[in-house]
Amino acid sequence: MKGSVRVGADGVARCWWCGDDPLYQRYHDGEWGRPLHGEDAVFEKLVLEGMQAGLSWITILRKREAFRAAFAGFRIAAVAEFGERDVARLLGDAAIVRNRAKIEAAIGNARAARAMLERGESLDALCWSFAPRPRGRPLTPRDEIPAATPESTALSKALLARGFRFVGPTTMYALMQSGGLVNDHLEGCASLAAT
Repeated sequence: MKGSVRVGADGVARCWWCGDDPLYQRYHDGEWGRPLHGEDAVFEKLVLEGMQAGLSWITILRKREAFRAAFAGFRIAAVAEFGERDVARLLGDAAIVRNRAKIEAAIGNARAARAMLERGESLDALCWSFAPRPRGRPLTPRDEIPAATPESTALSKALLARGFRFVGPTTMYALMQSGGLVNDHLEGCASLAAT
């Protein structure tokens, strides 16, 4: 039932949103809500969350390996050097989301992340500086999981001020959830990340 944990065919209780899809279940069990660190790792999640805008997360998850191949493993230094030929290449790649604004934002975000590093700033540290205090695990998403928070709004503003795009408050809250800055695994979820 939507809004509660769901016991899968394997007998494991999980947050309702991953349903019976094995890829979604692996993502839920092994990644979603676990603390994420590292400049390139945080950059990857930031880009993928931006790519997801207007789409379902499973669409992005199914294309993730293609995104990694197309975007040089999400290495900030490499993506920051992408030019018009790369934009054209990416727009022609049917294995990824071919949206010019999102592709150009990903490249611009790599340049913004590189500029941060050149100034002695860290994308990883910046994101984690907006992590809210831990709270109890939600009982239902409808009542207790927001679409955005004051912290995700503040993170969005901090990134926008540094030249990032596709980093709105809702997208940044999704990053906070997936990257473990908040723990939105529902009460009763058996995930190892649900602590």
